[in-house]
Amino acid sequence: MIFYIIDKLFLIYTVMMFIRILGSWVPELQNTKFMQFIAFYVDPYLNLFRKVIPPLGILDLSPIVAFFVLNIFEKVIKVLLVSVLL
Repeated sequence: MIFYIIDKLFLIYTVMMFIRILGSWVPELQNTKFMQFIAFYVDPYLNLFRKVIPPLGILDLSPIVAFFVLNIFEKVIKVLLVSVLL
């Protein structure tokens, strides 16, 4: 049950990151309450990577690293839970 919840939480956050990244290409969406909600929760995490990885022209590659690190973090949490529960 706990693994199901962890999977869903990370899935929701991943989808929120994806929405934020795609939404950043549409300026009209930036001021909607929905995008402000998404940005409130996603931008602090993405900004960690934006500080380290500068954009290449108009391309911001930091979200790719952010997705990768989030995936690794999810796996580490699951491994730790397995070791604690067994």
